[in-house]
Amino acid sequence: MDLFDILSLVCGLALFLFGMDLMGDALKKSAGRKLKTILGNLTSNKFKGFLLGLGVTAVIQSSSATTVMVVGFVNSGTMLLGQAISVILGANVGTAVTAWLTALNGIEGGAEAVAWTEWLKPDAWMPILAIIGIGLIMFSKKSKSRDMGTILMGFAVLMTGMDIMSGAVSGLKGDPEFVKILTLFTNPILGVLAGLVLTAIVQSSSASIGILQALSSTGAISFGMAIPIILGQNIGTCVTAMLSAISANKNGKRAAVAHLYFNVIGVVFWLSMYYLVGFILETTGVFNVFDLAANSTIDMWGIAIVHTTFKLLAVGLMFPFTKLLEKLANATVRGTDKKGDEFTDMLDERLLDTPSVAIERSRAVAGQMAIVSAVALRDAVALLGSYNGAMAQKIRDAEDKVDIYEDVLGSYLVKVSSHDMQERDSHEATKLLHMIGDLERISDHAANLVDSAEEIKDKELRFSEEALAELGMLYAAVSEIVTITEDAFVNGNMENACRVEPLEQVVDGLKESIRRRHILRLQKSECTIEHGFVLSDILTNMERVSDHCSNIAGCLIEMTKHDALDLHDYLHRVKAGGMEFDDLYNEYKARFALPADSK
Repeated sequence: MDLFDILSLVCGLALFLFGMDLMGDALKKSAGRKLKTILGNLTSNKFKGFLLGLGVTAVIQSSSATTVMVVGFVNSGTMLLGQAISVILGANVGTAVTAWLTALNGIEGGAEAVAWTEWLKPDAWMPILAIIGIGLIMFSKKSKSRDMGTILMGFAVLMTGMDIMSGAVSGLKGDPEFVKILTLFTNPILGVLAGLVLTAIVQSSSASIGILQALSSTGAISFGMAIPIILGQNIGTCVTAMLSAISANKNGKRAAVAHLYFNVIGVVFWLSMYYLVGFILETTGVFNVFDLAANSTIDMWGIAIVHTTFKLLAVGLMFPFTKLLEKLANATVRGTDKKGDEFTDMLDERLLDTPSVAIERSRAVAGQMAIVSAVALRDAVALLGSYNGAMAQKIRDAEDKVDIYEDVLGSYLVKVSSHDMQERDSHEATKLLHMIGDLERISDHAANLVDSAEEIKDKELRFSEEALAELGMLYAAVSEIVTITEDAFVNGNMENACRVEPLEQVVDGLKESIRRRHILRLQKSECTIEHGFVLSDILTNMERVSDHCSNIAGCLIEMTKHDALDLHDYLHRVKAGGMEFDDLYNEYKARFALPADSK
């Protein structure tokens, strides 16, 4: 093997890794909306967790990516450790798919081949995939089509890299020095270590399996050499998750440790069983397993079979003992984490590599932010009627909490937006950035109303019965608009979202009517200028709260119906009227009519 062959091998490996990364990223992006079902399917049912891990890994072609995602879920409190273990077991089986894909390079053609296998050879259809892929990337305007083109191109590059690696090592066939080196790996410990180190270096068990498959094309690798190496590769794949868990909390570290234990225990048990059963069969004279394994060369398909078989055997061994695996992980990583905010902790940066999942987590945190803001506003409205010092402090604490939510969420969404994602996910990230600003302003107005309530108490102001009745109607209308906006945002209730704008128009009318009536009372000396200052602050804050609710609801509807963010244009069209809008407007106008208007 000369320098050119070595360079070709490195080049092939580079293309293989690049193709795998390209294909994996495009698959994650393309399946982004579907990956959100992860969040809806996290249950204590370990069978569902197993299938979930298997399916996601088969889709994104990386058990390391799935495991890192799981560490992020556990670290953020989204997933329990017991759930994570089931998903990790599924991910370990799902990663075997790549080995079967790369094994396509092992299909033999020629005159002696069965005719129908000719078209299966990568040389026959890989150029076609590459041409289709580059065509979709260059000429398609649809995001999904471009993603599909990237997937095809990534697969073509991966298979090309595999072919180059196989060609680079073909000169080793029959090389006595190469065969001599390989015989070292018949020692199970050296074989496991070789597989472990190789996978740790390339940070991908699929890539290291691909390298082994390329080497198998020399015909110099036997089953006896390959089995320990393949098992060691399964341990090496844990390195990525372990590195990711360094900055995780204790539960995140436990998920990574559980992944490591699963593979280590599986390797130790099944490798021991292999040699134990082989020894028994040999000593009883049945047949010599080790001679058979040493004299039987393994090809790409054989490696895929051994790899998959070990995955299934390891899962079969550990699946009934997931609770014990969880206890072992807990015993290894002792202690408890400092209690933080359970919602902002959900924004784990490990999830940024899967933007659709990161946005879903952001949406959940924004939902909690909406609840805190809505509660603060309703409490502030109640405080205007009956001041309570403890409640006033509670509202201010809520406003501080919402500020923290906005800062953390805003920074996280900016980071998410820097990643390549589907257009819909990009729109949703933009939408959330808009809406968290409105939610933060609602909590600010709640704090402003606390100031007004304190001013009323300190100055011992007493509004007239007419003014109190009018304000009571305004309070009811604003509480209603906050409640339906909260429901629309948190629960995705589009029916309530459509009700916000008509009610906002009613609140605007109430504000102007109350301001006008106050001026009339002022002229009759029934109210004072001091009352007017406080009343003006209250009216302004109430009206602005309804404006922010209108912005949030409008954003939700516009994104749902049109999948584009043109809020001002949407609100302009809504305010232009329509039968549905007019019916809702008249309904709310009658419901929140001021006392004099009802006569």
